[in-house]
Amino acid sequence: MTKTKKNEFRPNDYVVYPAHGVGQIMSIEEQEVAGMKLELFVISFEKDKMTLRVPTHKATEIGMRSLSSPDVVSAAMKTLRGKAKVKRAMWSRRAQEYEQKINSGDLIAIAEVVRDLHRADDQREQSYSERQLYEAALERLTREVAAVSGGDETAAARQVDEVLGLRAA
Repeated sequence: MTKTKKNEFRPNDYVVYPAHGVGQIMSIEEQEVAGMKLELFVISFEKDKMTLRVPTHKATEIGMRSLSSPDVVSAAMKTLRGKAKVKRAMWSRRAQEYEQKINSGDLIAIAEVVRDLHRADDQREQSYSERQLYEAALERLTREVAAVSGGDETAAARQVDEVLGLRAA
């Protein structure tokens, strides 16, 4: 195992953890687990009042990544502007796909979920589960956009709203 990979992430860095979205590395600590020394990233998800400890050697493997580049954020915004692609599959199957996209940690995939589940005021009501998935995807997207642009979530939410408002009906 090479030791070069772990220096990719440092304390105070914002990172994206696939299952939880944007978090901040608070520190790197060593713990003894089953007689073995383990180096762990201590990641705080302030909004969810949660702290996660991730073995440094597993971070990349489980999909932890740095924040998206501004280019990826632009591509995500472009995705939002597109026409919703709603498959004719049963809701349970679609819901599963949306869930996978949200938990992939891939900003473009998350933007696709927001785009596909977004409802304009004059459109039909969403079911409870649609709304849950939409809000989860929207929150992930907004938090990462905010983190990339310097941390203002209200401004990021406004930006996402504006883009969704410009959508091709």
